[in-house]
Amino acid sequence: MMSQIESTFSLVGKTALVTGASRGLGQAMAIGLASAGATVICSSSKQGGCDATRNAISEFKGQSHELVADLSQPEQVIALAEQALSVTGQVDVLVNNGGTIARSPAVDYPFNDWKQVMDVNIDAPFLLSQIIGKHMVERGSGKIINIASMLSFTGGITVPAYAASKHAIVGLTKALANEWAGANVQVNAIAPGYFRTDNTAALQADPERNKEIEKRIPAGRWGEPEQLSGAVIFLASRGSDYINGHVLAVDGGWLAR
Repeated sequence: MMSQIESTFSLVGKTALVTGASRGLGQAMAIGLASAGATVICSSSKQGGCDATRNAISEFKGQSHELVADLSQPEQVIALAEQALSVTGQVDVLVNNGGTIARSPAVDYPFNDWKQVMDVNIDAPFLLSQIIGKHMVERGSGKIINIASMLSFTGGITVPAYAASKHAIVGLTKALANEWAGANVQVNAIAPGYFRTDNTAALQADPERNKEIEKRIPAGRWGEPEQLSGAVIFLASRGSDYINGHVLAVDGGWLAR
């Protein structure tokens, strides 16, 4: 028998969809949700892209499925939502993690890059939340977790589209929370700090920039992807039933400086 605390954070019997689950933070969150008992639908842009994630889940006899969608294509995003709803009959937890970034000075920023970033980082989360969220509202329960960024709070340099999209994801989080909290659907966000992933490899490899970053983080080190597990399990569980429209920073204290 589970203790009260175990029951509060258990995800047994729940189904979670995690986009961008092939590697990095998405992979770590998918594994974390499965470790808490959820059946996890892992989504990436290519067939077999989530094999490593699913293999890790199977090692502790967790349950997972794979779906494929290019998040820059609205018709594929809509199909992803509909397919996810059919896997086990419902989606209890939606983690909008899939994202992209393009770097260039603003004066030279290609508009095609701007559109690509916006399509993936804000349009896709909206469509998935709209379609899956409708079922959650009708059912009277659900959790949506959007992945924000430290650039949800600052402008960054040479990443205008990414910064704009991550500010937008916070606005979307709050807007949906306002509408759906009364239906017992909690919409919140996680803002990861500097984590060791493929997306930050260039920063880690730059000795000067890496030193600046570590000096700026009170914890004095980069985060490891698995250190997001606690936050995503918490926001997916009954433990967050009265948390709405919140942005949870998991940043080693970055924002406190």
